[in-house]
Amino acid sequence: MTKKYELTGETKTFVGKTLNRIRALRDFADITAGDLGGWIEREGSLSHDGDAWVSGNARVSGNARVDGDARVSGDARVDGNARVDGDARVSGDARVIGNAQVSGNARVDGDAQVSDKAWVGGEAWIGGNAQVSSNARVSRLDDYICVTSIGSENGVFTAYLTKTGNIECNRGCFGDDEPKTLAEFESAVEATHGDNEHATAYKHMIAMVKARLEPAVVERRAELHKEAA
Repeated sequence: MTKKYELTGETKTFVGKTLNRIRALRDFADITAGDLGGWIEREGSLSHDGDAWVSGNARVSGNARVDGDARVSGDARVDGNARVDGDARVSGDARVIGNAQVSGNARVDGDAQVSDKAWVGGEAWIGGNAQVSSNARVSRLDDYICVTSIGSENGVFTAYLTKTGNIECNRGCFGDDEPKTLAEFESAVEATHGDNEHATAYKHMIAMVKARLEPAVVERRAELHKEAA
């Protein structure tokens, strides 16, 4: 294996971790030998194989790793035990953390966050302020929905398909930041807002979530049944 980058010796500390600037040692894809890259904690953070690269002010730390032909750019952050591989792209201010994985041709950008054991792959594009977490399995646009400026706090709501063929959602204004099932979320809305204007808006949104995601639920459960047979 011929190394494609080196640590420049330039370092910076981010959240108590020392990160190293990288420099390309050879030409590959659109990268030219001598190009400066982003910041990684150690050589194991970025593969020397393939066209994977970290650029701009992007950071890869902890046990996280970028492989294949994946790219991490902008101010994006990949941390924990996260993996970004395939032809995936993580950019903007996006974060991929925990045990999350972003693969295939997936895109994660904006202020989006993929965390916990979530898997984002295929042709999925997670953007805006979406938060995909827990046991999410998102492989296409139809597997999740994000609604901004909802509720009394004008917050962000994200609902997504899980690996077990359910719908889960994130909306931190209901007492915690833990993902909820859609049924739990409906109950929380009723307990918090009763029948006020915010409850009405949430009910319309929940109907929209069901219309968008329930077909994906049916397909995922059929896949699971086939896998178990």
